[in-house]
Amino acid sequence: MVAKHNDIQLRKDKILTIVIGHYIKTTVPVGSHFITEEYKVEVSPATVRNILAELEEEGYLSHPHTSAGRVPTQRGYRYYVDHLMHEIQLLEEEKKRIQSEHKRYVDHLETLMEKTSQVMTDLTNYTSIICVDGWGSKIILKGTSHVVGYPENTDILKIQAILRILEEKERLLALINRDLDHKVEIYIGHEMALKEMDGCSLAVSSFEKDGLTGRIAVLGPTRMNYDRVVSALDYISDIFSH
Repeated sequence: MVAKHNDIQLRKDKILTIVIGHYIKTTVPVGSHFITEEYKVEVSPATVRNILAELEEEGYLSHPHTSAGRVPTQRGYRYYVDHLMHEIQLLEEEKKRIQSEHKRYVDHLETLMEKTSQVMTDLTNYTSIICVDGWGSKIILKGTSHVVGYPENTDILKIQAILRILEEKERLLALINRDLDHKVEIYIGHEMALKEMDGCSLAVSSFEKDGLTGRIAVLGPTRMNYDRVVSALDYISDIFSH
């Protein structure tokens, strides 16, 4: 009985991973026929439909009125981040660029932070945020224009609200300076407790450099490529600390 339950859960996890992975890449709702045709799932389309319906009933997926497919909910992303996500390896040229910038500007801390923030934005295509403890309210921010480029963000008032938060240094510092329970902490949508950020996710890591401590963060849509963001934050915070 336990083995059967495990098999069912593994199937549901696999289907949820497929839906989230495809939606992150395309913003297109995912249906049962697409899953059975494009992915090696050893179950029938009817079984996939049932699993999608169960995942929706449990709150991990939702069903847009204009589509037969499903999209992830914030609860679905949280389950994925906590249980299903696998860090990916950065490409060697990406690692070399990070190492090169670090070696080049290691004696010029503010420039190093500027360059690191730009590298994070280039690697992830999201907004990067760096603050250093003891620098007051100074924040290094790169890639704010990416907020306008989220395909799911067509509401200009929503975009303006997100950009306003990014300009309000004190609120931004309060957001990224929370206690971290993990090396990379991820806040999804309403977990940030800012209604303006409900459609966003924030990944935060801490670092220590020459006696200084601080935070590196990446802000993107809830449809964030969590695997890549966590991998990049992990690698950069390690480079700093070592």
